[in-house]
Amino acid sequence: MKTVEAIKDERQLALMKRYLRSRSARDYCLFLLGINTGIRIHDLLHLQVKDVMTESGEILHYLQSSDYTDPPVYFNDHVRDSLRSCIQESLLCFNDFLFKSKKTNEPITRQQAYRIINEAARQAGINGSIGTHTLRKTFGYHAYLKGVAISLIQKRLQHSTSTETRQYIGVIDQKSVPIKLDVNL
Repeated sequence: MKTVEAIKDERQLALMKRYLRSRSARDYCLFLLGINTGIRIHDLLHLQVKDVMTESGEILHYLQSSDYTDPPVYFNDHVRDSLRSCIQESLLCFNDFLFKSKKTNEPITRQQAYRIINEAARQAGINGSIGTHTLRKTFGYHAYLKGVAISLIQKRLQHSTSTETRQYIGVIDQKSVPIKLDVNL
């Protein structure tokens, strides 16, 4: 099995997002949710509309799931907009899977998620090894760059040690990565 890496170049991330947005709201939402939350692909694929939306149709600010409460999974405005678009475009009901297959009532498969992410990466000119774990690694890497404490990233990724987390996100040499604390008040 090949080891995949985080997508470190924000320009490439923007190209992937543009490609996926033009393709479908579902595929775009899958990518955006993955790189903004660090949720495992299995858990992402099994999210239901009721995990992200109230019965009255309001998109939640936090994931409603017992697996990701410490720290809670926050949905930023871009993620919330993509969730709304995904639900509306796919005509999803409250108990539907968020990333429902176009052929069945089940979620897309892990293999299909891989194909979606890999094709977007190729379209963005990324030639490295890309897979479903790329989403989590990308989340961790960019969270670290933005000044999120390694202990919180470790907790989100459910790793045993901060060393394991640094290796996972590709930040072995802490001094080589410029951290930018951005409070943005």
